[in-house]
Amino acid sequence: MALSGMRGLSVFISDIRNCQNKEQERQRVDKELGNIRTRFKNEKGLTPYEKKKYVWKMLYIYMLGYDVDFGHMEAVSLISAPKYPEKQVGYIVTSCLLNENHDFLRLVINTVRNDIIGRNETFQCLALTMVGNIGGREFAESLAPDVQKLLISSSCRPLVRKKAALCLLRLYRKNPDVVNVDGWSDRMTQLLDERDLGVLTSVMSLLVALVANSHEAYWSCLPKCVKVLERLARNQDVPPEYTYYGIPSPWLQVKTMRALQYFPTIEDPNTRRSLFEVLQRILMGTDVVKNVNKNNASHAVLFEALALVMHLDAEKEMMSQCVALLGKFIAVREPNIRYLGLENMTRMLMVTDVQESIKRHQAQIITSLKDPDISIRRRALDLLYGMCDVTNAKDIVEELLQYLSTADFAMREELALKAAILAEKFAPDLLWYVDVILQLIDKAGDFVSDDIWYRVIQFVTNNDDLQPYAAAKAREYLDKPALHETMVKVSAYLLGEYSHLLARRPGCSPKEIFSLINEKLPTVSAPTVAILLSTYAKILMHTQPPDQELQNQVWAIFNKYESYIDVEIQQRAVEYFALSRKGAALMDILAEMPKFPERQSSLLKKAEDAEADTAEQSAIKLRTQQQTSNALVVTDVHAPNGSASYGPVKIPTNHNTETALVVQETAQPNGTTAKLDPQQAPPSPDLLGDLLGPLAIEGPPDTSAIIDQNLVSGLGTSSSTIDELALATLGEQPNSVQPIGNIAERFHALCLKDSGVLYEDPYIQIGIKAEWRAHHGRLVLFLGNKNTSPLDSVQALILPPSHLKMELSVVPETIPPRSQVQCPLEVVNLRSSRDVAVLDFSYKFGASMVNVKLRLPAVFNKFLQPISMSAEEFFPQWRSLSGPPLKLQEVVRGVKPMLLPEMANLFSSFHVVVCPGLDPNPNNLVACTTFFSEATRAMLCLIRVETDPSDRTQLRMTVASGDPTLTFELKEFIKEQLISMPAVSATPVAPAPASASAPAPAAQPAPSTTDPGALLAGLL
Repeated sequence: MALSGMRGLSVFISDIRNCQNKEQERQRVDKELGNIRTRFKNEKGLTPYEKKKYVWKMLYIYMLGYDVDFGHMEAVSLISAPKYPEKQVGYIVTSCLLNENHDFLRLVINTVRNDIIGRNETFQCLALTMVGNIGGREFAESLAPDVQKLLISSSCRPLVRKKAALCLLRLYRKNPDVVNVDGWSDRMTQLLDERDLGVLTSVMSLLVALVANSHEAYWSCLPKCVKVLERLARNQDVPPEYTYYGIPSPWLQVKTMRALQYFPTIEDPNTRRSLFEVLQRILMGTDVVKNVNKNNASHAVLFEALALVMHLDAEKEMMSQCVALLGKFIAVREPNIRYLGLENMTRMLMVTDVQESIKRHQAQIITSLKDPDISIRRRALDLLYGMCDVTNAKDIVEELLQYLSTADFAMREELALKAAILAEKFAPDLLWYVDVILQLIDKAGDFVSDDIWYRVIQFVTNNDDLQPYAAAKAREYLDKPALHETMVKVSAYLLGEYSHLLARRPGCSPKEIFSLINEKLPTVSAPTVAILLSTYAKILMHTQPPDQELQNQVWAIFNKYESYIDVEIQQRAVEYFALSRKGAALMDILAEMPKFPERQSSLLKKAEDAEADTAEQSAIKLRTQQQTSNALVVTDVHAPNGSASYGPVKIPTNHNTETALVVQETAQPNGTTAKLDPQQAPPSPDLLGDLLGPLAIEGPPDTSAIIDQNLVSGLGTSSSTIDELALATLGEQPNSVQPIGNIAERFHALCLKDSGVLYEDPYIQIGIKAEWRAHHGRLVLFLGNKNTSPLDSVQALILPPSHLKMELSVVPETIPPRSQVQCPLEVVNLRSSRDVAVLDFSYKFGASMVNVKLRLPAVFNKFLQPISMSAEEFFPQWRSLSGPPLKLQEVVRGVKPMLLPEMANLFSSFHVVVCPGLDPNPNNLVACTTFFSEATRAMLCLIRVETDPSDRTQLRMTVASGDPTLTFELKEFIKEQLISMPAVSATPVAPAPASASAPAPAAQPAPSTTDPGALLAGLL
């Protein structure tokens, strides 16, 4: 912008630059805004020069980041000025200050149109620039025809036509219906004959947008695009100003090849031959040079050419040439070029049959796996994974295992999963497969999902020849002093089932096996303890006649865990102790696991889903075909234990036990709490009270001015509001379908666990299984048709709150009879909020149309992860968060009365861990957790609860975090739980020992409330 002659504006800018701090700048800006407002009120005395000066100042203030909420009319009025200096200011400032929905824009549509259709080229350019910048439907409907006329006009200079093409592109992107395809496709064909490369580049940008939306009407443009490429490849009639480092207009080449990729094929043999000649010239003429700018331009053209070669499925010779060229690129030192080489080689592998050619570069790809740049390592891993087959699987998997010990933590989980998938998919023999998986668990146990060790158990169970070898390998790993808990699970399970096959080997007697496993018992979590108890029972079963010393040792452990706080472990201990007294009959009760039915590996299913969702593959294939549903219809849904299943394979401890004990697939909250016994706690100062004041409960501070409290509650919604968020049937037909079970209770249950039934009626069952990691979540909806007729007109719509980004796969319109459909739902938590997402689901069965709205359990506590802290870690954090809004305190009344251990269990159920010993007062508890969102990443949260022993219905709660909104949301969330949710019992009740005639009810939960597939099991 030209500021010459505007002394007042220059002085104002100098004043702003000379301000010593932000406060001085704000005062100077406020003073100037007040002056401008005063002058605008007396507009009659303003000269055009003064009005222009003040509008420039407004724009400068706006660019500094301050709100400018007046003077818009003065800026808009300058557009009508007859002279260029005022008109220029009006157009520029209006473009910056006003958006497409502003009412003032309607006032200037006629003026803008007059400038566009006028003969003044400068005014035309100003008008086109503003229309392109603002866009909007009103501009599009009123001005698009005039912009089109300018573009095809032979009397306009190239400068105006370039701007017209880009303006029309902007209007088309905002409102595609402004371009009438029927009458415009022939015009586009003519425009591609343009000799001016500036106009041609702008027209090609417009063509890319048009064919991306629908290529059908623009087939006549295809040969013209090829001619443009020929002209550029031969450097014919290309002015020097459009030649960049010796490359004729690289931008136009890239746009043209991108436009060609939206056409599914090229049928004309002459056109195809001409295009391949151009592509061949590009492939042969591109090499790495020292000049970075030339490299960037030539590689932009080259990689677009590679994408076009893959899209057109060129001859094998050209494909091999592309691979050879990429092989050169992955060997150079420049990391950007190596990255592009690996990425394009991976894309080529996905869409063409060039695996043998790529294998020649395997050594170089493995070298890239050790590159300092993690993005290059990721691309090398993707490529190795894609190029693996039976001929090179051993080499690649061994390289991945070797790399695993030094790989970044950010890559280990993906690395472990891919190594496990390759080992299963291309294993030359099962012994090698077992070796690989056990090595994988040993080297990267924290990053090995349960699916991986479930799968190896399936293989061993189903192959008798494999069982002695697997048991021997498990025995070897137990000798290691430090063993990951997942390895303890696998070894314990294998030795429990098959250790009797090693009885004659040294060091493998039942006593020695028991002793080795029992050494690990104090170090493992509750779910692993449950597996170890099953292993001990199996060892006793295989030791017949019983070894009295071994039996007494095992019984002592069972007796110890009979009163354990975890109900699952407690029940196992009680029942195994009772069963182990049956003597030789134990052999029949705890017989060896039966073979698992053959079914698709959950690991391979994961791999297929990942390949289907690969961004590189989608980017190419979406240009030629419509996206298909990735919902999987399962018509035979049975888990290894005979029940219906909808997720990773569950490993049962025994199929024949009368009580049907099953190893829990996922870790349950262990519920352990340490009571703050006043007799044990030494007297110490109240370190937490430094900012909280006395422990007597007082009224809460007024936080209403800090954060708006009118938010939709997540878990704490009372049952009276269920009609709004978890409706049953909306239809008013006389045969209205009623849900089975309480929808609200199902929702609340799923808020505290990750799998179960969300909704059920006589025709359909909707189950959910979820995985949560940091601020990401993946839910799978299981839509089960319970009848012998199909469900039609199935529709599912997610209504997400603003803080959740949710994407549901395509749901099929029909669910076949007695089958189950799986629909993945991806969730990203953007920020802290207790609002809930709603699933709007409908289907038709016969004459019944059912529509339900169901709350989804993607709730606040799913993004919490417990973290335990010592006093040395806790108190510095607590003191650093001083007062509102980062630290909020409130007296909560109407609390459901509960003892402190019960409250600790409740906190644990929604992923907040109580830290014992931090508060010397036995009536208080201190807890910690970590909240994950895209905005805050991992944010530490600290909580203190002070209870009143004389009145359990009230307490004082203090919540602190580094984010004001998070602090408020967490405080409100915990308050809801304390008031509306049932407490988690802290005192376990030991069940009576099981007998053959009365199996324990806790071992077999009601199918309609826990397992989405269980109710289908009898039907299928």
